[in-house]
Amino acid sequence: MSPEPGAAYRTWARGPRVGGVLIAALVLGVLVGGRLPDLGGVTRRLLRTGVVLLGLQLSVGQLVDLGPRVLVAIVVTVGVTFFGTVWLGRCLGLPRGLYVLVASGFSICGASAIAAVEGRVDREDEHVATSVALVTLFGTLAMVVLPLVGASPQWIGLSVHEVAQVAAAAPASGLATAMAVKLGRVALLAPIVAGVGGRGAPPVPGFLLGFLASMLVSPLVPAAVLAPAKTVTTVVLAAALFGLGTSVRPKGLLRTSPRALLLGLLSTLLVCGTGYLSLRVV
Repeated sequence: MSPEPGAAYRTWARGPRVGGVLIAALVLGVLVGGRLPDLGGVTRRLLRTGVVLLGLQLSVGQLVDLGPRVLVAIVVTVGVTFFGTVWLGRCLGLPRGLYVLVASGFSICGASAIAAVEGRVDREDEHVATSVALVTLFGTLAMVVLPLVGASPQWIGLSVHEVAQVAAAAPASGLATAMAVKLGRVALLAPIVAGVGGRGAPPVPGFLLGFLASMLVSPLVPAAVLAPAKTVTTVVLAAALFGLGTSVRPKGLLRTSPRALLLGLLSTLLVCGTGYLSLRVV
């Protein structure tokens, strides 16, 4: 493993803790919901802008440094977790919009993946709120439990939901490796978003092309710019989640919670189990 992926960790670590900031913004939006005008159009633009900026945190060189074995493990873990969670959601009788969002967030990069996918599926605002809450809750659980069972940096990177949660869970000696593996999962955001498009949706939405372009130019961006860009990305996504929260009705959220909680638990077990096995089998 090249030491270069350590730069990815340092860039993310300088910024605010994404999972906590996004869930706080969402909760605040729910609390003031109904008192503000419709923010739907602004919210969609903010979500897409945040995803484009997210591409600056990843480069093709970081992926190459991982090696073929780990790259295969990343693809297997993301694929099994995404499609397995979709199947579990159907079995539990949950709305498609909800289980597709959960599958995206748990398999790739938490709230940022949910933000990228939410405009591509039929969903209610409560589904977005529930998905972000679940990825924060169970990502935190994985962040605490995996180090206790002696998980390797690769396993942590393959299994923990949010990028910031990976940074908190990995041991100091393995931070660079864990973060590089996690950012490898982030790279699969593009095919997942393109694949879940609904009927009539463009095969590759414009904001996703922006994400890919940002990823390609990120090696040319000075480190002094990348750290502030991470903060801007978090602020933009937090503003978007606040906007989504204002249209959420808590009663509807409570109606979906019990089965959604079970889906979150099962999906977490799936991503952790698949991550572990893929590193042993591949």
